[in-house]
Order: sequence, then C-alpha cells, then structure tokens
Amino acid sequence: MRVNHRIRVPEIRVIGSGGEQMGIMQTHVALAQAKENGLDLVEIAPRERPPVCKIMDYGKFKYEQSKKKKQARKSSSTIELKELKFRPKTEGHDMDFKIRHARRFLEDGNKCRLVIIFRGREITHPETGVNVLNKVVEATKDIGVVELKPNMEGRRMVMIIAPNSETLRKAKQRKQEEAKKAAALPPAKVRKEAERAAQAAAELEAANKKAESEAEEAKSE
Repeated sequence: MRVNHRIRVPEIRVIGSGGEQMGIMQTHVALAQAKENGLDLVEIAPRERPPVCKIMDYGKFKYEQSKKKKQARKSSSTIELKELKFRPKTEGHDMDFKIRHARRFLEDGNKCRLVIIFRGREITHPETGVNVLNKVVEATKDIGVVELKPNMEGRRMVMIIAPNSETLRKAKQRKQEEAKKAAALPPAKVRKEAERAAQAAAELEAANKKAESEAEEAKSE
C-alpha cells in the first residue's frame, strides 16, 4: 500500500476522508489537500485506471487494522489439546480440582487429554485407571464427549474428551464477546487478567507434577 509521495502516478481518483467522491485529480493536488488537513493520501486500489486513493489518517488506519487482526485471532475457533495427569488412586480434593480444570478446558472449546500414570504392579490393575477416567467422563458428560477411548501407551492409559457441538458454539460466541471487551479494557486490567490466567496455569502444572512425583514414589516402593 503506497502512501503520500510514494504514489508515483500523475493522476488519481480521490475519495475524501468522509467517503465522498472527489473525482479525478492531479496527484500533487490531492496530496496537498491531504497535508492541508493533517491527513495522508493512501492508495487503496492500485490496479484501477486511474488508481483510487483515499484521504485518511494512515496511522489511525494501521492501528485499527492491527486491532481487528488481534480480535480475530482471539475469537478464532482454534482448538487446543490440554493435558491432565492422574494416578490410579486420584480422589477427593485432587479429583475435584482436575475435574474443574477439565470442565473449564471443554467450556473454552478445547479438547482434554486425560493421562493415568501407572507404576510398579499398578499396571496389573488397569481397571483402576478406567474407573478414574469414568469419573471425569461422568462429571463432564453435559458439555463433553469421549473422542478417544482409554488405551495404553506404555505404562500410561490415555483418553481424550472433546467439547460437544453446543459447547463449541457457546465457546466461540464467548471468545468473540471477550475479544471485544478486552479491546476496551485499560492496560492495568489486561495485565491483571493475564496474571490470573498464568496463576491458574501454574496451579495445574503443579498438580500434574504431583501426579508424576507420586508415580515415581510408587515405583520405588
């Protein structure tokens, strides 16, 4: 996109800053009018004959375009695969904590990879892992579906659950609304929201590491 003195053609069709048609003009004349109003002359249709240019605030235009791209990325329907790690004996507070995360992942439109970590002789009782997975499925059946049934990968049992169609629709709509709200938030509020998300991610990472640690302890017994 050529701007101001980079527009080399001698004659152009001009659109005013308010969208009005100003007709065909000499380029230097249009440029002078733009400068007189503290604006820029921007080529918007270079292949037309003559090329079409618009008088506008080019800096503001670039900022708004950048803002729209960021909003589009935030509201996109890209699906991530989140991972939650369990032990065959996961229950109580740990189970409730991870179910809450599983529900949040699904409600955000993401898939969830559930991993049961076996150690030592635990592998001889795979049904204990299936029981844990079934609890998660039961607790999320209103918003999710089983995409990949439990299967063994070495000493780990893996299952994938995904949001159902209604949950996906709501997630996409919510992301679009959140992107609009975020664009209007002051920087301090944006930082606070980012810090909250980072804290939640750190808590989940700690819970997953705890499952790994417990599995190592069981292995050494």
